[in-house]
Amino acid sequence: MEELKELFLQRRKKAEELRKKGVPIYPNSFRVSHSVEEIRASYGNHSEEDLQALPERFSLAGRLMRLNNFGKAAFCHIQDRTGRMQGYFRRDKMEETSQEVIRNLDIGDIIGVRGKLFRTRTGELTIMVEELELLVKSLRPLPEKWHGLVDQETRYRQRYVDLIVTPRTREVFIIRSRTTAFLRNFLTDRGFLEVETPMMQPIPGGATARPFKTHHHTLDMELYLRVAPEMYLKRLLVGGFERVFEINRNFRNEGLSTQHNPEFTMLEFYQAYATHGDLMDLTETMFSSLAQELVGDKILEYQGARLDFTPPWKRLTIREGLLMYGELREEDLQDHQKIFQYGKKLGMELTGHEPLGKVLVDIFEKVAEPHLIQPTFVTEYPIEDSPLARRNDRNPEVVDRFELYIFGREIANAFSELNDPIDQRERLNEQARIKAGGDEGVGLIDDDFLRALEYGMPPAAGEGIGVDRLVMLFTNSPSIRDVILFPQMRPEKE
Repeated sequence: MEELKELFLQRRKKAEELRKKGVPIYPNSFRVSHSVEEIRASYGNHSEEDLQALPERFSLAGRLMRLNNFGKAAFCHIQDRTGRMQGYFRRDKMEETSQEVIRNLDIGDIIGVRGKLFRTRTGELTIMVEELELLVKSLRPLPEKWHGLVDQETRYRQRYVDLIVTPRTREVFIIRSRTTAFLRNFLTDRGFLEVETPMMQPIPGGATARPFKTHHHTLDMELYLRVAPEMYLKRLLVGGFERVFEINRNFRNEGLSTQHNPEFTMLEFYQAYATHGDLMDLTETMFSSLAQELVGDKILEYQGARLDFTPPWKRLTIREGLLMYGELREEDLQDHQKIFQYGKKLGMELTGHEPLGKVLVDIFEKVAEPHLIQPTFVTEYPIEDSPLARRNDRNPEVVDRFELYIFGREIANAFSELNDPIDQRERLNEQARIKAGGDEGVGLIDDDFLRALEYGMPPAAGEGIGVDRLVMLFTNSPSIRDVILFPQMRPEKE
């Protein structure tokens, strides 16, 4: 720490010396003519003779990432948003102000250069710097051996530094941007309308997670950050928007892990006159097309596993998963006592009053999920675990729902929507009764949503996709914090 403090003071001294000599250290007058990528794309294949014949001079700006000073000459690497390029200075060819800047340069400074292109003896495309401007004096030194850091926490806290010095990190967030753009275009090309629904809601509906709570002073009312946009998107189905989607934040006041962040991004979409079966087909097409777009293949490597997105994907019912991966027989699935005993054996905290279907799903998550490495649709969830989903016509004990698992993780959740307002009210009342006295906000009834259903919601299916987890797959990232620019962290220690 003492060494970093000393370097900071040295850089401040350089900045003051430049100020005293009339050199601006934070100007905003330099204009860029080309990016590194544009220069390489247009002139990367030019010979030295072709470059010498170019009358054009190029203006390039970026962060100084390397500086080899040889007295009268120096080589540097300049990094902009598109990549790095080498620059070459000859002091005797530059004006006095530029020479003064060179003497006070540090790695991390942001500079602007102008000059012609040439190739070095090793053939590297380089800009011959004729004019140099200091655009920003960096007072803190960049880490010299960033790739050797084992403390991931520093990278998450100081993402701005991570992005400067780690090309891999920049690539992850470029892929994230491409992913959301692809999802948006995929749905709009199929007639879906992108919408925005409230982040602050009087009743946190759509999921049973614990919400964040706040207070609006003017209205003198409690509000919750949304746990899901579901109830509002369904209101839009009632209003006649038959295909809608939203890509935005959800908030859940729960734990932190490699797969959970309190603030996360969801894609949620609804389609009228469709079933959860239709959304299975749509999801297969969406994900396999995304894989083709991002990696050029329907097969990708993730954490040592080979994931094949080629349709059709495996389909597994909750019952089949329990029998296949759990120590259970067919007759055990209706035996409350045996199921509760088995759940306790697995370490589950049970009072004995939980609905049987909910316990069966919790057991499935423990015994079956870890085995679902390849894309797998899990279907036929018990009705007790799905208060917003439509009952199956053949078996009213289960609902028309699927969850998509990849690498043992839930990536998507979808179902044919319940649009019977009487059935919906009964189920929400039952859910509220069970949750009474539990987590704050989860036992409230959204009467306005029920009123909307009473006007008539068309038969429909809806799906939510965890964008962060999806990006984890396509960037081979082991933690959700690797794909969130500024993940939630504990307060930094003094």
